[in-house]
Amino acid sequence: MGVALARAAQWTAAGSGTGTLEITPLNESLLNQIIKFVEDFSARHPREAAFVFREPLEWKTRLGCSVFEEGYEINEATVQSEAKGKDGQPLLLLTASTLRVRSFDQLSCLLQIAMEEKLKEAQACLEANRDPIVKILGPEYGTVEGEDMFMLNLLDKVKKDDDPETEMKMKIFLLLHQLDLQLLNNSLKHISQDVRLNPAAINNEVNLLKNFSGKGEDTVLESLEYTSDYTFSNGCRAPPWRQVHGEICYLVIKPHDTDPLYVTCSTAGVFLNGGELKGKDDIDYERKSDVYKDIVTFLRERSPRFVESMSKQEYIFFKEPTYEKNYQHMEVVDPKVSGQSQNLYDFTEKNVCEKAKSSATRRRSIDKKKLEPSMKWKNTGLSASHRTKYFSDKAAKKGTEEEGRSSTVSLQIKKKASGMSSESVKIQPASKCKTSGRFEDISESSSETEEDEEQPVRHQEGNTDLPSEYWGIQKLAKYLKGGNPTATVIALCSMKDFNLAQETCQLAIRDTGCLEVLINLLDTEEIKCQIGSLKILKEISQNTLIRHAIAYLGGLQIMVKILDSPDKVLKCLAAETIANVARFKEARRTVRQHGGIKRLVGLLECVSVGSISLTPYQAKDTEIARCGALALWSCSKSIKNKEAIRKAGGIPLLARWLKCSRANILTPVVGTLQECASEPSYRLAIRTEGMIENLVKNLSSDHEELQMHCASAIFKCAEDKETRDLVRQHGGLQPLSVLLGNSENKQLLAAVTGAIWKCAISGENVSKFREYKAIEALVGLLTDQPEEVLVNIVGALGECCQEPINRTIIRKCGGIPPLVKLLTRTDQALLVNVTKAVGACAREPENMMIIDRLDGVRLLWSLLKNPNPDVQASAAWAICPCIENAKDAGEMVRSFVGGLELIVNLLKSKNKEVLASVCAAITNIAKDEENLAVITDHGVIPLLSKLANTNNDKLRRHLAEAISHCCMWGSNRVTFGETKAVAPLVRYLKSNDPSVHRATAQALYQLSEDPNNCITMHENGVVKLLLAMVGSTDETLQEAAAGCIANIRRLALATEKAKYG
Repeated sequence: MGVALARAAQWTAAGSGTGTLEITPLNESLLNQIIKFVEDFSARHPREAAFVFREPLEWKTRLGCSVFEEGYEINEATVQSEAKGKDGQPLLLLTASTLRVRSFDQLSCLLQIAMEEKLKEAQACLEANRDPIVKILGPEYGTVEGEDMFMLNLLDKVKKDDDPETEMKMKIFLLLHQLDLQLLNNSLKHISQDVRLNPAAINNEVNLLKNFSGKGEDTVLESLEYTSDYTFSNGCRAPPWRQVHGEICYLVIKPHDTDPLYVTCSTAGVFLNGGELKGKDDIDYERKSDVYKDIVTFLRERSPRFVESMSKQEYIFFKEPTYEKNYQHMEVVDPKVSGQSQNLYDFTEKNVCEKAKSSATRRRSIDKKKLEPSMKWKNTGLSASHRTKYFSDKAAKKGTEEEGRSSTVSLQIKKKASGMSSESVKIQPASKCKTSGRFEDISESSSETEEDEEQPVRHQEGNTDLPSEYWGIQKLAKYLKGGNPTATVIALCSMKDFNLAQETCQLAIRDTGCLEVLINLLDTEEIKCQIGSLKILKEISQNTLIRHAIAYLGGLQIMVKILDSPDKVLKCLAAETIANVARFKEARRTVRQHGGIKRLVGLLECVSVGSISLTPYQAKDTEIARCGALALWSCSKSIKNKEAIRKAGGIPLLARWLKCSRANILTPVVGTLQECASEPSYRLAIRTEGMIENLVKNLSSDHEELQMHCASAIFKCAEDKETRDLVRQHGGLQPLSVLLGNSENKQLLAAVTGAIWKCAISGENVSKFREYKAIEALVGLLTDQPEEVLVNIVGALGECCQEPINRTIIRKCGGIPPLVKLLTRTDQALLVNVTKAVGACAREPENMMIIDRLDGVRLLWSLLKNPNPDVQASAAWAICPCIENAKDAGEMVRSFVGGLELIVNLLKSKNKEVLASVCAAITNIAKDEENLAVITDHGVIPLLSKLANTNNDKLRRHLAEAISHCCMWGSNRVTFGETKAVAPLVRYLKSNDPSVHRATAQALYQLSEDPNNCITMHENGVVKLLLAMVGSTDETLQEAAAGCIANIRRLALATEKAKYG
């Protein structure tokens, strides 16, 4: 770490003074790697993390005392850790703004506490401790330039003394040394990608800009001058002691619109310096800005007038400078030349996304061979930095010799295309010959909704104490690569005897190149080799990195072909391995594109379905079907794969297997069905093929995973009323209610509560749930549950609350306080459901009293500010019964500061549901005269009028009701007429919805109190429409229609009387 900080990090101090680290891309990358190393140190190396530093790391912190909580003692401006060293001193001490830390354990905790400030804290720490290893381990461990014999001396000392502390220091030093190498390599890659400017390039650009500088209006700059006229033989104008820092020259640039700019031009780029020092014939060399690639780019950021003037010139300034041939590129030191082990330098950048972005925008002509990872892993998506670092020269040499062996397998390889055969065929990297089609149909990914898309977890394997299994597998690798068929089978059997579930063994197989060999063995004609290879691949493909590698090395294509093999064991193993590998999008696509879905569906065809006692032959067929179902389950997470399964005839076969009684095959079958049930075509098939009965039956199984998938399938299918009825008819509601008692299994609980929620949409099912005491059980689960469970519980209660008796049950069970408390959550789906439930409960006056006492109405009103329109609409609907059933509703509404203005402004929303719910709320608000006056002042009338031209019957109904109630204040009737709201209302009477007729007739009756509105109604043919409604059985509609006609008639009579006397 000391070498990296001294050589690689970019320090802003120039000449004398204390240096500071600026957050440049390179420094930020270095800091982030150091932070990651320290954060993970406690978990990866607990013994070393407890080691107490020789001297504390001390720096000025930005953190206050308030951020320290458990594990720390706070006394005014002093904070100290409860953990103490052997000397009784705290391992962390904060006094004023000075922080002292004495162990990696405390450093790790501090970075977690710092959160967003961790980058600044790491920066401050490293600035104050330029060689932290000295303070951690002692001066004898300090960074030494040139040849350093300390490591060898230390090894001798450890062997002689057998001192535990020295051994501990040795381990820490090795870990820090490894980090140092990684930081240096990362900085090397950053530097190698940067363009290096030279004096000729700078001079060309300065001369070009000088041609367009001067006092005139059409010039780009007022002046541009060098600070020195003397030019050294190398073309630089900077003094020699600055040239060693890469500086070329200094400029004074006077733009038209800013103060003079003092600029440093260096090989790294152009930046602002500190300007002239007062009283001295010198400048402040310290960098004061970001680094830019050239002078033009620098001036673009500093002078708007410069950009404007350049755009007016006939010459094209905005092109990249054309003097690339003069750029000097940083030479990359070949690791072999430097005498270091190749694998220590064989790193890739930590952030692959940043690397791709950077290389796309700043591609340079650097020799690619010098920085690329080894060809072996180039196409697998796995960086060589995940390969184990060997510090022992012997081990490194041994690994190099084994890697260098000729990878041959004396097996008969299939050569169908060319007809070639060879007794000893060299293993080719599968990535070169088996990745065709990987990039086909790229647009597909956008259509696949990935619920559990995984990203490879890249472990930093820095542990030098590798277990014996690792070396054992490394020894087997040479026999696997170079033996005859018999030796290969023996090697496979020996490898299978290792604990392949252990990550060390999995990565050992990858690191030694065995993975490519295993995949190539699948393409042989030796059944035993294929079986042995698949048994190992099946086990190690549980690892995320391994399954990505298998897919990218072309393993899936070969496994799909094996599904056509007559050997049943081989087919089972291939299907199981596909099930493991196809857990990410690209793998699922590969399976489909190479015909894997159809073949996997074919594995489900078996005559033994439903048999109680199986013959050995039938048992093998059943096992094949189980493995096929497992693979289909993994593949079914893709939308296109779901459609492929349906087209391949998978639904009837899945339905047949659903009737069997064996849980080991039922689980993947039901798992596949519940994944596919998100598609309407599958929901229809599940209902029509009679699968609901079997799903309900398996809810009573002894296997919780099977129960969970059955409940999840019902959850998705119960969107349809027919399915909800079938669940009830087959007795599925009782087992669902019973499963609520298993609150420990959260996944099962989420599926069960989801199924209950959707089934409760039907009123008949709600009555059954009440009979089975499910409502009380749901209320009891309202606390201490994850949000995915709470969403379903509250959704179910919201549906149950539609019946008055259930609202009483919830109140008596104490369910209202936890429901109101959930209004403070942030999960959008949960807020939609909880507002609906609270609104339904508010229909009972007794419930409303509790809600009001708990400040529930204010919480509902505050949710109108939520950016999600679904939450806004649900909150507005819930407010309606609250206003209706509150004791002093008018005063309650007025007590919300800004509440009325907020709800009026929601009339500007584009969402129809929000508009309808807000209109309904305004209808209730307008029943209070004072509130009506306030919302009138807030401009509610013009906003309501703008909504009149709508075809949505739900919005029409509530809008008409709102208009009807708003007519009760002042001249609002007249305003509605002036804002053109009357004529559209007449058209509402042509709707097929009786509730729209009633609301519209009431609104027209109120509006007809104004003569001008009567004229508008008459002109739009309202009389004929209203006459038909006078005979309605709805008394409210009758009265409103008759009253409106009467008002129009009175106006006509008065007009006639005035006209004719």
